[in-house]
Amino acid sequence: MIQQVVFILVILVFAHLIRKRILLIRSGIQLGKATPTTGDTSLRWKNMVLVAFGQKKMFKRLVPAILHLFIYVGFLVINLEVLEFVIDGIAGTHRVFAPYLGSVYPVLMNIFEFLAVAVLLSCVFFLVRRNILKVPRFWSAEMTRWPRLDANLILVVEIVLMFAILFMNAADQILQARDAHYTSTGTLFFSSQLAPILQNLKTSTLIIVERGAWWFHIVGILGFAVYVTYSKHLHIFMAFPNTYYAKLEPKGHVNNMPVVTNEVKSMLGLAEVAATEPGRFGARDVNDLSRINLMAAFACTECGRCTSECPANLTGKKLSPRKIMMDTRDRAEEVSKSLASGGAGLNDGKSLLGDYITKEEINACTSCNACVEACPVMINPLEIILEMRRYVAMEESGSPASWNSMFQNIETNFAPWKFSPSDRFNWAKD
Repeated sequence: MIQQVVFILVILVFAHLIRKRILLIRSGIQLGKATPTTGDTSLRWKNMVLVAFGQKKMFKRLVPAILHLFIYVGFLVINLEVLEFVIDGIAGTHRVFAPYLGSVYPVLMNIFEFLAVAVLLSCVFFLVRRNILKVPRFWSAEMTRWPRLDANLILVVEIVLMFAILFMNAADQILQARDAHYTSTGTLFFSSQLAPILQNLKTSTLIIVERGAWWFHIVGILGFAVYVTYSKHLHIFMAFPNTYYAKLEPKGHVNNMPVVTNEVKSMLGLAEVAATEPGRFGARDVNDLSRINLMAAFACTECGRCTSECPANLTGKKLSPRKIMMDTRDRAEEVSKSLASGGAGLNDGKSLLGDYITKEEINACTSCNACVEACPVMINPLEIILEMRRYVAMEESGSPASWNSMFQNIETNFAPWKFSPSDRFNWAKD
């Protein structure tokens, strides 16, 4: 009974911590402007199923895709065993599903163990890839100490949790042979390989090992769930809404500003538009972006595929699409934390443009959409870059001199070049 009470208290504490973080992230996303969701709903569901659930875009790089798939499937399937943990913890039972599933139970447990080993080996490979092979995109300028530590911590925690499952099952199998009170699971191939390590331990010690591993695993899973909300691994959950709300138009499509469109239509007599305050053109801070932009920032995996494909970055310019998303997320979280504690919020004297992202970065973008195509969860850094460039051009007149000359030529001559439209066909005279 004491164990059950402690278990329920642990569940409630972690549930409170997770809820608190979810509300903070939600408030960060709601800093943005609400935008209507248009387009084919069935296509949105298709994107979510194929890209978020089916990992479709990951397979552009085959080896990491297969290993990531092992981790992903392991995460989904092994958590079915966690359901048994939770029921056992609350009800005070042990392997509650075993009597009901009969001969199917050992088959399922062997599948779980296979996935646990696959997850373990995949995490080891990714640790080697990050820290020994040092793949360049994991060591870019924006990948400071915390982002690198975050990635390594998750991998190490997953390895330890998988070992906990295997040692728990190994101790459990030995106890089944010694104590009739332990439910029979049949032979479990992978954990049985660890049995020789534990075979000579006393029964009382084995019980401590089995119970200790059980508690370690379930508390580790709950701790992982809290930690994920602080980590780039929030994409485990955020990838689903992000792919659903992702832009459906062709990648070359650039969103118009409704206030400008309405003004032009009014001037041309194409529509009657009521006089309204135009508001801010473009984006200076996170509240000028859409909620979909901010949700995408929280969905960023920090994998760096966008930056590794960016032609501006590859030619040595400061632009990194990954940094754009990381900075947007950090600013949104900073403001939401400030508001939650009664602070200044958006009036803290800082802004996304200038304090986080520089004009040099956004001006380096070629609008080629390589970053959008590369992202495995359909994040669109280009939308944020274009909104900030609009602000600089239309609110500050702060674009580079050559750009301003081009803007003026388009306005007066209807072309980027400084000659009269009537001379445009002179090249064909002869």
